[in-house]
Amino acid sequence: MLCCGAAGLWAQAQQNNNPTPAEPSPANKTTRGAEQTPAANKRAEQMAKFLGIGAAPDPAAVARGKQIFTPTCGFCHGALATGGEGGPNLVRSVLVLHDENGSNIGPVVLHGRPGKGMPAFPSMTQAQISDIAAYLKSRVQAAANRGSYQIQNIVTGDANAGKAYFDQKCGTCHSATGDLAGIAKKYEPDVLQSVILYPIPPGKKETDLPDSARAKATVTDAKGDTVSGLLLHMDDFNVAVQDASGNYHSWEREGNGTDGIKVEVHNPLQAHVELLKTISDTDLHNVLAYLETLK
Repeated sequence: MLCCGAAGLWAQAQQNNNPTPAEPSPANKTTRGAEQTPAANKRAEQMAKFLGIGAAPDPAAVARGKQIFTPTCGFCHGALATGGEGGPNLVRSVLVLHDENGSNIGPVVLHGRPGKGMPAFPSMTQAQISDIAAYLKSRVQAAANRGSYQIQNIVTGDANAGKAYFDQKCGTCHSATGDLAGIAKKYEPDVLQSVILYPIPPGKKETDLPDSARAKATVTDAKGDTVSGLLLHMDDFNVAVQDASGNYHSWEREGNGTDGIKVEVHNPLQAHVELLKTISDTDLHNVLAYLETLK
């Protein structure tokens, strides 16, 4: 169930029995390079309590366990314990989920599961098994507790290339010295990236936007009568608008003799809708890198 690595890798793990935890790489830092805030940590703790996943294991034990698990077990189970070359995903393992300090995984590690291709590791000490258990517990908790997720650095593009794309594709509607001046101070990079594709601020709905930014529709019925206003709803079967006086109007688009209904829509944000279909990952990261310079 647990470690299917070769005996040579086990020897390597023996040498790393008491490693010094490495400094986190830049990719594991938060978006702007800052550590997780106290407020974020508090939310993570509250979510952990809500989910009933228990207290986080000792970070030192997790680091030691990772150093043993990765070379010894990672080939089969994956470096992050999510499955590899024939080994199961341990993050989803019921055995691991109910393990306490190696109580469940210990016998499997020591005796193996020959029928499933897993070798035994009889020389593994209880301390090492406990550290592996701590690492696996941290992986299970990380999968369950989304409140502990740390956003990685996504500002990886070429700002100059992003400016060229922006000037060509976005400059007709937006200005770096006008409506977007200082936008990098207003939003964190991850939020700014989402706003590029879906230009409604976090926590807002389309109905919270000013009327100038909302979709409008003109509906002509079978008699030729026309009503224009804010588009409130439209699908394959119904359409609804609110006219300038605040009155609500709705029509069936199919059936009941309504085949003559015609709807013309004008969406000020349509360019962003089309952008979502066409922009490449490279261009998106380049534009984000450029917008991050607008502080």
